[in-house]
Amino acid sequence: MANLIGVGIATLDIINSVERYPDEDAEVRAVSQRICRGGNVTNTLVVLAQLGHHCQWAGVLSDEPDGARILADLAHYQIGTALCRTIEGGKVPTSYITQNQQNGSRTIIHHRDLPEFTFRDFEQIDLASCDWLHFEGRNVADTEMMLAHVAKKSPALPCSLEIEKARPEIEVLFKYAGTLLFSKKYVSEQEDNDCPESAINFLETSHRQFPKKRMICAWGAEGAYGIDQCGVVYHSPPSPPANVIDTLGAGDTFNAAVIDSLINGQSTAEAIKNGCRIAGQKCGHIGLDFI
Repeated sequence: MANLIGVGIATLDIINSVERYPDEDAEVRAVSQRICRGGNVTNTLVVLAQLGHHCQWAGVLSDEPDGARILADLAHYQIGTALCRTIEGGKVPTSYITQNQQNGSRTIIHHRDLPEFTFRDFEQIDLASCDWLHFEGRNVADTEMMLAHVAKKSPALPCSLEIEKARPEIEVLFKYAGTLLFSKKYVSEQEDNDCPESAINFLETSHRQFPKKRMICAWGAEGAYGIDQCGVVYHSPPSPPANVIDTLGAGDTFNAAVIDSLINGQSTAEAIKNGCRIAGQKCGHIGLDFI
């Protein structure tokens, strides 16, 4: 079991499933609705906790009923929240998600009324007992200071960075983390193409720029690709369940499984295979309580 800290956000997700996406100004009935905790980094921590690791979340929370709901959910998985900063007033980040049963698309409207976790918050954390740090690729200026702080104070501490969106200047973070976890969306936008060859091209090009990094990219129904520090590219086929029930959080699950493998000393090839396997397992269940 490893001690992990995840830096990022937690959200309240309100998920409405509909038979098909509604036309503008239309009124439709939801097939189902569920309300749960979300957020990339906390989703990843929830899966890592189920895989046997001791996890702590470093983020910002509001002192209100939905904030209490998020805390209760994290406590259920024994995820520590002592590193969080609590704000009086405000509202937890909320994602209103419309799931289209016709084609599986997910349309998200996100509202945020809280400040980001800052470098000043982060530098107060004692990293002495931490075995792995995982960062959500957001709040770039402060996250760069956090990563630089780790590189200076704890250079042997393994760090992973999730890059989901092409946020302004996010590339400045790449030189710090030893493991870079790219989304298909990010890579497709950089390559202006979403074919599997784009993932390989992106990884090989990025390796030439950052040769000491392990870089991994989940590619949905095509599985996942990775490149190790020697420049060898690997591919893992997907591992879909018999029936796909819920894909929300599959990418966060993939990242958690990859981190779990790397903590356990497995290779890049083994890590992406494990990521596809556990992400596929998740897609056969609603939510993240599936291991």
